[in-house]
Amino acid sequence: MNNNRNSSISNLISLGEGFTTEFKSSGKSDLGREICAFANATGGIILIGVENDGTICGVDDHNRLKSEVQSTARSADPPIKAEIKSAGRVLCVRIPDQHEKPYSFGGKFFIRQGASSQQMSREEIREFFYKEGLIRFDETPCGKFSLVDDLAEDNWNLFRQRAKIPENMDPETALRNLHLIDENSRMTQAGAWLLAKDIRKFLTSGDVSCALFMGTDKVRILDRRDFHNDIYSMIDETVSWILSKINVEYIIKHVRRDERPELPEEALREAVVNALAHRDYRSTANVQVYVFKDRVEIVNPGGLPAGMTKADLGTKSIPRNHLLFSLLHRMEMVEKIGSGIQRIRNLCREHGVPEPVIEVSDFWVTTTFPRSGIQDRDQDDIKTIFNDNKDKHQDRDQDRDQDRDQDRDQDRTNLIPDSYQIEVLHICSLEKSTKEIMALVGRTNRTKFRNQVLKPLLKAHLLEMTMPKKPTSRKQKYFTTTKGKEILASQNI
Repeated sequence: MNNNRNSSISNLISLGEGFTTEFKSSGKSDLGREICAFANATGGIILIGVENDGTICGVDDHNRLKSEVQSTARSADPPIKAEIKSAGRVLCVRIPDQHEKPYSFGGKFFIRQGASSQQMSREEIREFFYKEGLIRFDETPCGKFSLVDDLAEDNWNLFRQRAKIPENMDPETALRNLHLIDENSRMTQAGAWLLAKDIRKFLTSGDVSCALFMGTDKVRILDRRDFHNDIYSMIDETVSWILSKINVEYIIKHVRRDERPELPEEALREAVVNALAHRDYRSTANVQVYVFKDRVEIVNPGGLPAGMTKADLGTKSIPRNHLLFSLLHRMEMVEKIGSGIQRIRNLCREHGVPEPVIEVSDFWVTTTFPRSGIQDRDQDDIKTIFNDNKDKHQDRDQDRDQDRDQDRDQDRTNLIPDSYQIEVLHICSLEKSTKEIMALVGRTNRTKFRNQVLKPLLKAHLLEMTMPKKPTSRKQKYFTTTKGKEILASQNI
């Protein structure tokens, strides 16, 4: 047993001092500093009886020294647990990972940095407290928020309705009861973010940046939007923006038209909520949303909260911003505390799409939704589904597709509209431009859309131009004719 222990000590010595290993020739100098520093980090081992260069000098009277080490560890605030064993002439002091951080010794805080132990500055202590979740930024006062100047009536009324606050309760009483105002009548950070007209007034990186890219990389941006209202509104606006950039299948059921996005809306919403609710608001980075041809990425700064690992995702929840998260739950932005990741996965499975991939680093959490649904809206494989008389409609659609392929460029006054053209007739019940129609049906190739959809409808007199004498005018719009409306009526649309 002793041989194994001595072998382990030899291996440690051969590796030299480092983040988790410290050599001491005796137990008298700076022992409390070293024990405290390891306790505030991830733990470590102090080898007493070893010179800085790894030479074993040994120590005498191990029993007395063990008592001194235990006494030093217990005098820390709070007391530190230490495991002490002899290995030949070396005394091995192991400091396990502690669970009551931060620890101080002699009224000072120490932390392990590389192969040495350093006293923490005031700013480092503050950062340490935040990192360990001992100070929650969302609960600290927001000095920039004035209850007189910044608590706008329209924002308050919106918040009151969302948070289910009785109409006759005055704002200050309600906010105090919800812990959004502290004991000194100062608005908390969470309160400022929830009641902001522009969150950037109180937190310059509190907004959400969204970008649509061409292809699968960030070389070319097609569209960009920033959202910076209150957090509740930013969630709604961000989700709406994502939905406007991904593909949507239109499903006609009797007299009602349903829309089915390629990714489940509620899963996207949950991911956006997670990004805004769990991000580190002390970071100078903001939440970022990227839409690529093959994926949607939602990125939030801050990594995982203290005490949580990637393996915990979907099974454990440790909100970084407890107050903010509880208010979003009250406002029904969050369905159930702790269920977000698992709910996203379930929603994706139910929707028939792959589960998102979640990547975690010290500074970021990225949720990536693969886009494996409707990849190319210009292809002819997107079908509008009629639930009534299903078999009959499917047979007729097949006949129409065959006719369209054979006679696409012919002038067919007896055109039987296909599913795309039926949708266009429906949309043009009110005048619409080519751009508006294409956006609504999800087409991107203007030439193909004009040749395959608009021209046949115009030739069949189911659709007309508002400016027939100026067919190429940029102000040109289209509307469904009486004959076209009869087609819709015959389809019960």
